[in-house]
Amino acid sequence: MALMTPESTDDQQATAAELDHAQLATWKDQFNQHPTAGLMQNAVTQNGIDDVALDRQVVTSTDHTFSNFLDDWSVTNQKRSGRCWMFAGLNVFRPAAMEAMKLKDFEFSQNFTLFWDKLERSNFFLEAIIDTADRDVDDRTVAWLLAHPLDDGGQWNMFVNVVKKHGLVPKAVMPESQSSSSTQRMNGMVVSKLREGALQLRSIEATAGKDTADQMRVAKQDILETVYRILSIHLGTPPAQFDWQWNDKEKQFSRDGEMTPQEFAGKYGSQSLDDFICLVHDPRPSSPTGRTFTVDYLGNVVGGDIVRYLNVDIETMKKAAMDTILDGEPVWMGCDVGKMMRRDLGIWDAKLFDYEGVYDTSFNMSKSERLFYHQTVMTHAMLFTGVDVVETPEGPRSRRWRVENSWGDEGGKKGFYVMNDNWFDEYMFEIATHKKYLPQQLVDAWEQEPIRLPPWDPMGALAR
Repeated sequence: MALMTPESTDDQQATAAELDHAQLATWKDQFNQHPTAGLMQNAVTQNGIDDVALDRQVVTSTDHTFSNFLDDWSVTNQKRSGRCWMFAGLNVFRPAAMEAMKLKDFEFSQNFTLFWDKLERSNFFLEAIIDTADRDVDDRTVAWLLAHPLDDGGQWNMFVNVVKKHGLVPKAVMPESQSSSSTQRMNGMVVSKLREGALQLRSIEATAGKDTADQMRVAKQDILETVYRILSIHLGTPPAQFDWQWNDKEKQFSRDGEMTPQEFAGKYGSQSLDDFICLVHDPRPSSPTGRTFTVDYLGNVVGGDIVRYLNVDIETMKKAAMDTILDGEPVWMGCDVGKMMRRDLGIWDAKLFDYEGVYDTSFNMSKSERLFYHQTVMTHAMLFTGVDVVETPEGPRSRRWRVENSWGDEGGKKGFYVMNDNWFDEYMFEIATHKKYLPQQLVDAWEQEPIRLPPWDPMGALAR
């Protein structure tokens, strides 16, 4: 018997780790002998996988009718930007504004809120750099911050922070610009300046003797002045006051006169932003229900509200969303938008595509496991504007949901989509609703000191 040496053991392990030609030949034979693989190859090489896997029965059994829906307005369009959370937030209060002004259609300026979010978030990032300036640059948190200085995404609390501090204006007062509708190049320029600023601030920490935080904040002001100039060049300068008048849908003239953005928000935005509670469904064993959570270094306005979630079961989330809609109010929500979705048909269903039948394999991870293994995260925010409610022996239950998207009117039914209830179970993660639609025990739970999650936790993904 040959003596096994460490070197020969390593060689054996390396050989076992490789793909050898005999194994490749076996897999090819197995593919050729498979009863459906060749047929699927013929289909998928000539057509998109989703066209082949689309379940016709799901499509024909899903329609765009609802027992209760609110919308009689046109959808908005975020275009080539990640402002879904901002559009959805503004659209929550859009119906009440239209009713108050007797307008058939109306939009708040998404460019105005974008400007202030970008500036505030730049300050938030630089403050995080000051807070972590004594750590190594390859510290995981510092590396995370440098990788995400200024993403387009955001969260409900971040939307609230911008509105509470800076107010709102009509879209006509600060309309879209090229860069608000296509943010990539502008973001790249601001990110370049912020990373340069991070280097400058960390250099002060490394070389200064005393009062480094004060010195860093003096330097921060110069960096932010440049960021303000870049944003103003790309987006326009946000107004401090404006004159507002309009003709309503009956062609009647009205005038508010000169207003500040804060006054406009107070009159036509929400009066109760502080009364909204953000619910999430995080089924991971490490995330107990009935507890609040926050994510470190997730936010935009220094001194504003933290991003806070209350973890609940999926049925509690459904009931809160349903009760809100039945009371005549839309619901802000966050989900994993791209999974089991057909954009042209405007359908989400957990079984919309029979990928298992095409590939002759199963996909068995649970929602919790998909979160742990990076297979699902929140990627998009939209509005629920309707629900189809059916009576059951256990009481009224949702069957499907009407969704107002912000991708323009090309997809779905003029930009409105339908979400079947089984998709809600698997890919819905978050809603924001007024506390009056929740039982008192959840309202009380909202006041808990939140459990802190690291910056890279998947519950912060919507802001990225």
